[in-house]
Amino acid sequence: MEMETGLYLIPTTLGDFNTADKVLPNYNIIVTHKIKIFIVEQVRTARRFLKKIKHPVEIDNMTFLELNKHTDYSKVSHYLDSIKLGESIGLLSEAGTPCIADPGSVIVKQAHEKSVKVFPLVGPNSIILSLMASGFNGQNFSFHGYLPVEKNLRVKSLQKLESLCSIDKQTQIFIETPYRNSSLFSSILKHCNSNTYLCIASNISLDSQYIRTLSISQWKKEKVDLDKKPTIFLLSKGI
Repeated sequence: MEMETGLYLIPTTLGDFNTADKVLPNYNIIVTHKIKIFIVEQVRTARRFLKKIKHPVEIDNMTFLELNKHTDYSKVSHYLDSIKLGESIGLLSEAGTPCIADPGSVIVKQAHEKSVKVFPLVGPNSIILSLMASGFNGQNFSFHGYLPVEKNLRVKSLQKLESLCSIDKQTQIFIETPYRNSSLFSSILKHCNSNTYLCIASNISLDSQYIRTLSISQWKKEKVDLDKKPTIFLLSKGI
């Protein structure tokens, strides 16, 4: 297969790498097998993923360039230099789709500035999958990332999101660090109106997947274990 030289945005699984055959197109695997230079969040995770998809090149013969919250972005301008020499580069997500609630946009921006072709590959994205499965408005929605940790600011954020649900009929989507899921869930139940709808989408695409939409009043009667499970929260005023 002939492959154009450029920056390839390569999705990975949303959890257990054993689901790679289930959620990743074979084309992605073929393309990734042809790349030896990768920009990654964590080298260890990237190595595990590449071994799982049976990359034909020995791991020690690949090049890994880290891009995460500890990276000095002013020093990554050379990351795309190999493309000028005819070598394609892969931007690997830690989980799911690169650049969506995930580092990487700084590299894609550089690619455009350097007139480097960018090739986004198809793959799982927890935000879009949760919206699809929620029953909420998929034509008008907003993703907010993490809500504030501080209690009063979090309450104000939830109230603002509820207001947007009512005024704009807009689905509000947000996430939390997995070990704080239960705390956020409790805050939602305590501070959101009983007739507001909440969708919880946890461990999406895994065997342990849990997706359910209920009103806040209904959620108060339910028991759900979200501890340490990657979870998307969605709010809506009606379904």
